[in-house]
Formats: sequence, structure tokens, C-alpha cells
Amino acid sequence: MWYLSSGIMKRVMIIGGSGSGKSTLARKLGELSSLPVIHGDKFQFRENWERVPDNERNAKLDAAADGDTWIIDGNYSATWPFRASRADTIIFMDPPRYLRVWRVLTRTLRYRGRPRPDMPDGCDERYDWAFLKWTWNYDRKRRPDALMLIAEARDDQRTFILKTVQESEDWLAEVATTVG
Repeated sequence: MWYLSSGIMKRVMIIGGSGSGKSTLARKLGELSSLPVIHGDKFQFRENWERVPDNERNAKLDAAADGDTWIIDGNYSATWPFRASRADTIIFMDPPRYLRVWRVLTRTLRYRGRPRPDMPDGCDERYDWAFLKWTWNYDRKRRPDALMLIAEARDDQRTFILKTVQESEDWLAEVATTVG
């Protein structure tokens, strides 16, 4: 368990568009807190980018969210209701579209031919036009749902919308000073 000025955090849900920094934030929070980090994308694919059926992926994410402590990054909005019902903290990573697209392009070059740390083995990074298009259209298609989730959070849940690298770094610095 770890603390922020607003209380104990044991179950942290991190959502946001592709390239928003979800996995990076989850990894850094995991290092600070020793909470287990669960990358949703590891439930989405098998080797060679074979998609896991939605019902199987959703069941695995729900089972992970049923745990006592976790940091789960990833969207998969079909699993939001259960994860949100269990989360004491919901973080929406919301940087501008151009930054998300830039990050997707640069990580494609950085990891080309090998899997990113938040992906399953055998899912070597590659350029994917459809994924880039999905990233570009996130603001119109999925961002409103994420904002609604934040707006509908329970009174006992902490919610954060982090729009810039500086906001994320400041938030992490606050967490670092309160780890207990």
C-alpha cells in the first residue's frame, strides 16, 4: 500500500489513448509503490499479434481487478465498470493528440523488431497504419467515454487527469514523498 495526501492507494486504474503514457506511468508507480503492475495489452495479444478473443481478455482483466492490490494500465472499456468499481484511484492520461501520435511513431522506431516491455513476447513492434489511425481518432471516438468515467467516479475515489509530462512528473514526485 502507498499513500498520497488524500489517502491510501491499493488499486489504481490508468486509462488513456495510445501513446498517452499509461504503461510508463504504471511502471514508475509500480517501482515507487511495490504494487503489482498489470499491463492490459498483455491480455490482448498472443505471439505474432494474434488477438485474444474479447471475452477471454475481459475475463482475465476482471480477474486481475478482483485482486487486493494492483496497478492496471490499459483501456478495454468493456472492463471499465468492474475495474472502476474496485479502483480507489483512476488516472486518465490525456496529453494532446500530436504528442500521442509522436510517441507511437517514436516507440515504433525504438522497439522495431522486438516487443515493448508492456507487450507479450513474440509481439515485435512494427508500423501499423490502422493503429496510427486509431490513435489519431481517439479524441473523437473514445476520449468522451474516459471523461465520463472520471465524472461518474464515486466520492471515495481519487481521480486525476494528467495532460502534460510535467503534470505526470509532479504527480509522481508527490507520490514519492508520501510512500509509506
